[in-house]
Amino acid sequence: MISIERFAKTPKAWEALALPGRIGRQARSLLLLANGRRSEKELSILLGDDVSELARGLMQQGYLQPVPLAVFGDTDTV
Repeated sequence: MISIERFAKTPKAWEALALPGRIGRQARSLLLLANGRRSEKELSILLGDDVSELARGLMQQGYLQPVPLAVFGDTDTV
């Protein structure tokens, strides 16, 4: 089983999005796109830049939370 990390907004992120200027432009864009369904790679593609460091920073600050997605492959045993 492979785990793909996805990101979702926290209540703190929703508050920040309601107040323009509270966070930077790139962070705001990332928060807008983080819906719990998009992976870090997908978010990077959508924003045209690697968002790994920004996403980790937003997680540490409490704006994003990880949402793991389990992907089952041929080697999975139950």
